[in-house]
Amino acid sequence: MVKVRAARAAEAGALTELVMRSKAHWGYDAGFLAACAPELRIDPGEVTARRIVVAEDGRGRVLGVASLEGAPPLAALGLLFVEPSAIGQGVGRLLYRDVLRRAVELGVRRLVIDADPHAAGFYRAMGAVAVAGPTDAVAATAPADATTPVDAPALVDATALVRFEAAPVALTGWARAWTGGGRAVHVGNVAEFNAQFADASLDRGQAAAHHYACLAAFYSPDPAALVLPRPVPKGWTELVGRQLGWSEVEVYDGLAAGEPGLCDAVRARPALAALLTGAGLPLVPWGRTRPFGRLAGRPWREGELRYESKSAAHALFGRILADGGHPGIVLPAQWPAAGRWAAARLLAARTKAGESTVLKSEHGVGGSGTTVVTPERVRAAGGSRAVLRRLPRGPLLLEEYVAGPAEGEGPRDLTYDGFVDAEGRVHEVGGAVMDVTDGCYRGATVGPGVLPAWAEKPLAGFGAAVGRELAESGYRGWFDVDFVADGAGRLAPTETNLRLTGPSVAFMVAARLDVLRGAGHLVRIADRVELGARLPEAQLDELCAGLARGCAELGAVFVPAIPTGAFEPEPWLGVLVAAHDRDTVDAAETLVRAAARAAGADFGPLTR
Repeated sequence: MVKVRAARAAEAGALTELVMRSKAHWGYDAGFLAACAPELRIDPGEVTARRIVVAEDGRGRVLGVASLEGAPPLAALGLLFVEPSAIGQGVGRLLYRDVLRRAVELGVRRLVIDADPHAAGFYRAMGAVAVAGPTDAVAATAPADATTPVDAPALVDATALVRFEAAPVALTGWARAWTGGGRAVHVGNVAEFNAQFADASLDRGQAAAHHYACLAAFYSPDPAALVLPRPVPKGWTELVGRQLGWSEVEVYDGLAAGEPGLCDAVRARPALAALLTGAGLPLVPWGRTRPFGRLAGRPWREGELRYESKSAAHALFGRILADGGHPGIVLPAQWPAAGRWAAARLLAARTKAGESTVLKSEHGVGGSGTTVVTPERVRAAGGSRAVLRRLPRGPLLLEEYVAGPAEGEGPRDLTYDGFVDAEGRVHEVGGAVMDVTDGCYRGATVGPGVLPAWAEKPLAGFGAAVGRELAESGYRGWFDVDFVADGAGRLAPTETNLRLTGPSVAFMVAARLDVLRGAGHLVRIADRVELGARLPEAQLDELCAGLARGCAELGAVFVPAIPTGAFEPEPWLGVLVAAHDRDTVDAAETLVRAAARAAGADFGPLTR
């Protein structure tokens, strides 16, 4: 195992030799190397002043060296060189992340990197952002890692430097508060959470929801253990851990592949239950359930999830708005239907008046049980009763349809995420823009500048108000509030979700990547990226590894979020892509979708 430690003055000569070997790896001639030597020499007396560290393997061999030079708020990555025999083994990545960590501790706000062109791909992949900078030539570097001091003088005119910058940051405050700043055990009880509502609108695939349990990998920024109902590919957890810089993670999978009760399946294995609950780490579920309460030793409060009901949430929104203080928020009217006949009569009346209607069940997941019905659709179906016959059984709510902004004039579906901690304090996480098609959630994007400016204040204010009400009601845990935007620059709240969500996963990944790669990440989660074929596990690993490399070349990060859908008769993959700007995120998503569609070319047509 490679670790980072402070360099010693007595090592200065050996480290200088390592630096020169690393630089020479690129085939520079003897004259160039000789010209670089004075600048790259490490003197014993400057080891501490330049904050030089080394990467050392378990046998004490030094594999790389890095320095953090200058004083806050501006500093430079002065050296980053890897022993040629260790290039490509993650040593440079380890050293770079250590430099960012130490920069945060020092109070550095900007880290400047003047890199040889051979190193530009590495720094781009590590999240550094190319900026205007010097073009004079300085010391060349190893293929994966290297730079020279910001103030190094020009030596020759053979190579133009590429300047990069990074913005070192600590883990954001809400993420530290979420798990107490430490690691956690993640319990993928998605199916168990959904099943407790026994809603007729949940079809078998959503009631099981075991694929979405893979999102347990992202319940907090740095998990200690994952507890999953279905077996997951080993290559998946290894790639995710590498992309997100995890420490070692224990994976307990295949525990409840054919039934929703994951927490009871864990309790049926006393040794495993004792291991998970006795480690002194917080247990984080997808959502609260009675079985999770038994596993975690937390009391189950009757009614603590009552605002998962869409009618209860609507009533809560109405009470908040009745107190005033939320300009820019408008609540659509909602009418519970006593039965299908009553629903048909009300739908027919609204159709006759030329009004569109949203039909909702009390509970649903990802848009399940929600249907937008226009007058044209009612007439095409042969009347309101014909429309209702095609919907899932169970109680229905009818809601006023809120017309959205014109095409291209702004996002339609937004969400606010936050959580209530164990002491009842409400923490704001942020807002996201969701991808919703025909009432079904497809994904979301989080990060700086994602929300339109006009929506930021009303969304945050109303979301926080909902959080306070949830805290007062006794709820503890993650929540979100979903909104639709109308054409007049107002937001209409539509439901709450008292659990983790797709956007919450994106927020977690953004928080982690900001620490590893510098502040300001945009993260997009796409729930279902269609694959061209059912892939064997080895080919899925190969596809994901290739996508990680391809996105890195763009300056983006690819993380496979849901791998097990790749083995379904109609195969798909859930993914996360991240970068520091929207154009790069868009390019990464385009790359991923194209590669996924082409993935089946070697396997022939889909078979069922």
